[in-house]
Amino acid sequence: MERLSDVAPALKSEVLPPVIFGTSSLGNLYQAVDYSVKLEVVKACVASSKPVAFFDSAGKYGAGLALESLGKCLQDLNVDPQQVVISNKLGWYRTPLLTPEPTFEAGVWKDIEHDAVQMISYDGILKCFEQGNALLGNYQAQMVSVHDPDEYLFASDNQDDYKERYQQILDAYMALAELKSAGLVSSIGVGAKDWKIIRTIAADVKLDWVMIANSLTVKSHPQELVTFIRELNQKNIKVINSAIFNGGFLTGGDFYNYQPVEAGSLTGKKLLDWREKFFRICDQFNVLPAEACFNFSANFPGVKSIALNTTRPEKVAINAALAEKKIPDGFWKEMKTQGLIEFLK
Repeated sequence: MERLSDVAPALKSEVLPPVIFGTSSLGNLYQAVDYSVKLEVVKACVASSKPVAFFDSAGKYGAGLALESLGKCLQDLNVDPQQVVISNKLGWYRTPLLTPEPTFEAGVWKDIEHDAVQMISYDGILKCFEQGNALLGNYQAQMVSVHDPDEYLFASDNQDDYKERYQQILDAYMALAELKSAGLVSSIGVGAKDWKIIRTIAADVKLDWVMIANSLTVKSHPQELVTFIRELNQKNIKVINSAIFNGGFLTGGDFYNYQPVEAGSLTGKKLLDWREKFFRICDQFNVLPAEACFNFSANFPGVKSIALNTTRPEKVAINAALAEKKIPDGFWKEMKTQGLIEFLK
């Protein structure tokens, strides 16, 4: 098999960009997106990412549809594989759709034609890696990780099952380490929503990077997590921060961390009240909510990149420009005064 080091740029810390483009929308997250729109989104991402475009994807996104769409878009755009770096979070394997709706994450993925099953083990992760590259076509993943190890562990029935599942995660990382040693991938990481599981894995596995999701945002930023990120930085383990809008809620969406927000519930009311105050302060200082979210989530020592996702081609360049936006100190002081953040940046 051809070595990835011969066909793709090696990942170096100095080239990891401020913005990595997420691809969950290419897998029809929340809504079905026409291929022509996906093509324009990928085209805009490539145009906004000279000299190398970084994409984050996963077999779970639309049961492989995101990987498939990304590969087809890049091919149709005649993008040189050497100008693309792809991160593939492994652990979900495409299978035939045998039920009216997919059996994983009900209601989240729209109009997809396949199902997916979780495969976290030595052999399973290799199958996911091979399938992912097959779906990408002429392109291959250079950054690889185990996806959703937190969810996999939380699904355990008892303590013995938990221990067995954790060993399977370690076995999966053994497989990824062998891929790296063989030159088939350039770096190994982990992606999870529960950052404490990342901390556990980081203590047992040699990682190059971690991707946290829904964890370090302007709405949620526990000091314990900030300390952990500082420790990762001291070990030269890069942090990619993702889902910094808490599933789109912080910029006006109806979902918070992929769960619908019910205005009639106590939790929903608290979230909506927080957002209303947040929007009011943004208006006061002429700051877009997305700009505030990006600035807060990016400016921690150790956070090297923010993964952003959109279904609108015209927003890609805007997202890429978020890294350049300066937020006035007065904005953060007002956020702290109003009790919306726990500490000043």
